[in-house]
Amino acid sequence: MTENHKYIITRKEALADSIYLMDIKAPRVASHCYPGQFIILIADEKGERIPLTICDYDRDIGTVTIVFQALGSSTKLLAEYEIGDAVRDFTGPLGQKSELVSMPSDELAKKKVLFVAGGVGAAHVYPQIKWMNQDGYKADCIIGARSREFVILEDKIRQFADNVYISTDDGSYGIKGNVNDAIKYLVKEQGIHYDIIVAIGPMIMMKYVCILTKELGIKTIVSMNPIMVDGTGMCGACRLTIGGEIKFACVDGPEFDGHLVNFDEAMNRLSMYKTEEGKRQLRAHEGDTHHHKGCECHKNS
Repeated sequence: MTENHKYIITRKEALADSIYLMDIKAPRVASHCYPGQFIILIADEKGERIPLTICDYDRDIGTVTIVFQALGSSTKLLAEYEIGDAVRDFTGPLGQKSELVSMPSDELAKKKVLFVAGGVGAAHVYPQIKWMNQDGYKADCIIGARSREFVILEDKIRQFADNVYISTDDGSYGIKGNVNDAIKYLVKEQGIHYDIIVAIGPMIMMKYVCILTKELGIKTIVSMNPIMVDGTGMCGACRLTIGGEIKFACVDGPEFDGHLVNFDEAMNRLSMYKTEEGKRQLRAHEGDTHHHKGCECHKNS
């Protein structure tokens, strides 16, 4: 573990199996970040860059809260860190702030918003709900998970959301079914009108939420954080098509109009990007558009 470094872990909680919450001492990041943005964390000298959405922040004490799932080698290493340890690098805030944060206040005040969080997506939804509540706006939230033990941040979200609904695939808690079943229940059975839905979670979840909400005629915002790798536009991993235009989740997003996202293309690219052969094919096929315009990698690609 790194020692005598400024990015100290001040809190650590296990939220569910392999899902952890950490507070990191990072005053500069905390003083500038907003809901919807992310950071890049490097655990140690040999660590990979890990893009993580900002779950919360405290400007007064200078901490930023992250939530991550220990899946790959880098996040598994991070999960071994304890309070008092420090990470090598903690860079941010990166990306654009949430569309709701940027929306004119008189316009947002007229909107009824529903947040839909799938799995670890609850950590992405929480700061937006908290911000809305503290600025006097109202919002409901659906938290979806495989089963009760994987529902995270429910108590925190309940502090700021007007209504919280839980859906679990196995029916062990709340509505039995996935988040789409919960949306149908609220909109079709309960007759609740929503102007905007913010859906954040696994790619496949966001895809099917957008298919449903397009049928229902509800504007939907999604976060494409799941496809980010480098976080600067240099690696080309998060290149995607939005309404026929090439965008990069880490620079232009991570939030986009969900009804304009080509999810099938994005998921296929992400699968190809996992192999060296796939990366070569993507670079050859996409040429100068493989990276974000203006990054130094263009000169060598």
